[in-house]
Amino acid sequence: MSYLDNILFAIVLIIGFGYFISNIKKIYRNINLGIDVNRKDNPNQRWKNMAMIALGQSKMVRRPIAGVLHIIVYAGFIIINIELLEIIIDGLFGTHRIFAPFLGGFYNVLIASFEILALLVIVAVTVFWIRRNIVKLKRFINSDLNGFPKKDANYILYFETTLMFLFLFMNASDLHLQNVPGGYSHFITAGSFPVSQFLEPLFNGTNSNLVALFYEIFWWLHIAGILVFMNYLYFSKHLHILLAFPNTYFANLNPLGEFDNLASVTKEVKMMMDPNVDPFAAPAAPEGEVHAKFGASDIQDLNWVQLLNAYTCTECGRCTSVCPANVTGKKLSPRKIMMDTRDRMEEVGKNIDTNKGVFVPDNKSLLNDYITPEELWACTSCNACVEECPVSISPLSIIMDMRRYLVMEQSAAPMPLNSMMTNVENNGAPWPYNQQDRLNWKNEN
Repeated sequence: MSYLDNILFAIVLIIGFGYFISNIKKIYRNINLGIDVNRKDNPNQRWKNMAMIALGQSKMVRRPIAGVLHIIVYAGFIIINIELLEIIIDGLFGTHRIFAPFLGGFYNVLIASFEILALLVIVAVTVFWIRRNIVKLKRFINSDLNGFPKKDANYILYFETTLMFLFLFMNASDLHLQNVPGGYSHFITAGSFPVSQFLEPLFNGTNSNLVALFYEIFWWLHIAGILVFMNYLYFSKHLHILLAFPNTYFANLNPLGEFDNLASVTKEVKMMMDPNVDPFAAPAAPEGEVHAKFGASDIQDLNWVQLLNAYTCTECGRCTSVCPANVTGKKLSPRKIMMDTRDRMEEVGKNIDTNKGVFVPDNKSLLNDYITPEELWACTSCNACVEECPVSISPLSIIMDMRRYLVMEQSAAPMPLNSMMTNVENNGAPWPYNQQDRLNWKNEN
């Protein structure tokens, strides 16, 4: 590569990583629109969860076919991109396989591993495409994936396949130039190519300068493709590649059936139970304190972990496929809950960007405009979606917070639930019987 190429590469690199960092900042800003919540407890368990679930893919392999294929693609993405460091150094300084002299024979093992993984990734991605577009697994054809979500999944598969082929053809042309009698330019003999060696004969009989041009094209397309893919993640469900790690670390460690108490309600109950407090005296709110909002109607009412959950959602549909409400034909889809939360968060973020850092009310909210009460009340709170999620997302926590808002702020619970709560208040039980009559059954013959 000439000095002009090196400078051009540096500019492309700066633009690519600069745009990526700006998108990461937006994600961080949007997540922090949520309410603060403490997730610093039990760090040992949190590190273990992250190692087992995010890195070890322990929940993915519960469905063996998809799990093994995903591990192949995941390992390929992580390990093959180790070579990205060498590509960047070679691109900046005009060198060729700069790590080879330092790593010796181990370098050959690395390159061979990269190539085998690249081939496995192509096979795995092909199977994924067939499952999604030909077999059409039920969890991939739900209405919540219509439009961009469906296209996005295929775009990612095409991206990954193209990047792997570019990698192999780049190596094949590299190998051909390494074997030119007497050597060619700065191409040193380095690497082992168990896959691309079968592509190398395609260049036989071709002028070495033309092969070098092909190598340059494959090289540039490969690195440019990686940068484009990296920046596309912001718009894609594949953002979980980055966020699965913090998401599994900050996941709720409480038992699945344990829900958080509202601090404001807990405070009121404690005051009611305090014999030293006048039960008829309305407590004066501290100066400047705003009435606490019960539950959530928009993303600002959710906590930041829930918003992180929304960005981490892989849209795999495992949650929806095990949801008893969805299976029985109800409108609820836990996957849609997370997708809607992310879409609303993006909408609020764009509002803030448009108005120079300030959110201007847009007469819209997550509740009703994105998620309907019908969806919320269909939930059985069984936690199946939480248990099934491969990256520890909790759609149920969002559903419960929005239900709280409906009940405590709008008194909009379904009639049977209102009747039950009225009975509990009046009779101490969910049944419409006077407390004195509740044990009459024992006198029946």
